[in-house]
Amino acid sequence: MAKKNTDKVVFHQIKVLDAGAKGVSVAKAPDGKVVFIPNVVPGDVVDVQTFKKRKAYYEGKAVHFHEYSEHRVEPICEHFGVCGGCKWQNMKYSQQLYYKQNEVKNHLQRIGKIELPEFEPILGSEKQFFYRNKMEFSFSNSRWLTEKEIDSTEDLGNRNALGFHIPKMWDKILDINKCHLQEDPSNAIRNEVRAFANEHGLTFFNPRAHEGLLRTLMLRTASTGEIMVLIQFFENDKANRELLLDHLYEKFPQITSLQYVVNNKANDTLYDTDIKLYKGRDYILEEMEGLKFSINAKSFYQTNSDQAYELYKITRDFAGLTGNEIVYDLYTGTGTIAQFVSKKAKKVIGVESVPEAIKDAKLNAERNEINNCEFFVGDMKVVFNDSFIAQHGHPDVIITDPPRDGMHAAVIEQIMKIAPEKVVYVSCNSATQARDLALMDEKYKVTRVRPVDMFPQTHHVENVVLLERR
Repeated sequence: MAKKNTDKVVFHQIKVLDAGAKGVSVAKAPDGKVVFIPNVVPGDVVDVQTFKKRKAYYEGKAVHFHEYSEHRVEPICEHFGVCGGCKWQNMKYSQQLYYKQNEVKNHLQRIGKIELPEFEPILGSEKQFFYRNKMEFSFSNSRWLTEKEIDSTEDLGNRNALGFHIPKMWDKILDINKCHLQEDPSNAIRNEVRAFANEHGLTFFNPRAHEGLLRTLMLRTASTGEIMVLIQFFENDKANRELLLDHLYEKFPQITSLQYVVNNKANDTLYDTDIKLYKGRDYILEEMEGLKFSINAKSFYQTNSDQAYELYKITRDFAGLTGNEIVYDLYTGTGTIAQFVSKKAKKVIGVESVPEAIKDAKLNAERNEINNCEFFVGDMKVVFNDSFIAQHGHPDVIITDPPRDGMHAAVIEQIMKIAPEKVVYVSCNSATQARDLALMDEKYKVTRVRPVDMFPQTHHVENVVLLERR
């Protein structure tokens, strides 16, 4: 039964059936269409107010709960439901793992349409909170207001914010008091930056007018205890910049690397900016099985250090190296997987398109006294050709960890052409992974599959697949 309410539809007593894409849950409307609903848990029975109607689905929000799911838990974060960063925080962790494993299985079966082995159980994360090693926060002089604040007639006072973008709103920032994703002193540093800036009248960024001193704050931490802080300033105000940086370094002497950048571009990406070292050194050190990896401000590194170690162990296990193999590590990044497997390989060749990443990979290999790894810069679909393989040797094993879009068709074609004995495919997007596996099915059989949860409280999941030549 549905009724009209200001041209929107309300569906009554709808049971939430499943956890869907992008962290929202799924129900069925009385007319059979799918309804996507955020902040609910499969098993909840709710009234749904729709706000978008499409040919095949609705989008809505729960306006009343009739029954609560047995899989529901109380979120621990005060910002849950508004922030949008931990959409599954109201769901038991065991159920999160269940839905993540199911998503991988559905993608590989539905999109891949290939023969699959029995899946190995998803590897959960020992830490379900405070597991991230990198966080980025944005400044705004017009913070996001709650409905209660909007309706209030009181003076709202200071509107400055330091926190996260409201989902789908590029210019709205939620002021964050405590985030449960990164270990302290992350919260202490962020809150101190905001308090000091407010106390000393430092201006917060206005994304519409493109003015203000303070733009973004990045915090990186390592399992070694080292800390990097990078503040992005929009205006080149040396006096106020140094006032804030000096205060931070004095207040938090444990900071290993204090850096800044002056960025008055239209966007706040760091990759084409000139980052300045203010105090300490321009990198922090991460450690894994005695290997040390330098992480600089622009480095890509798995954002869950503990689970990265587990992911790499599974990757190495799937590769089944004996010490005699030539291994190619495609999309190598800063060469962490390459170096991690190197002691069980004859030679490892890493390829990556980002020059800074390859520079880091070479420095890390030198630091770790690894002599059987070589790293090369280039667009994978161009570099990974016949002459490259002739020069560096035919791979016995290929490890590939591409971006979310998966592997380029030319890369897949080359893998099929040279046909190594094994391919270990690590993916952060099992949908594009499934597409690629289907393209390789003629020559390769999938023999092992294991999802790995890198991001508790979210819908994101990594997946490792072993392909063996038929």
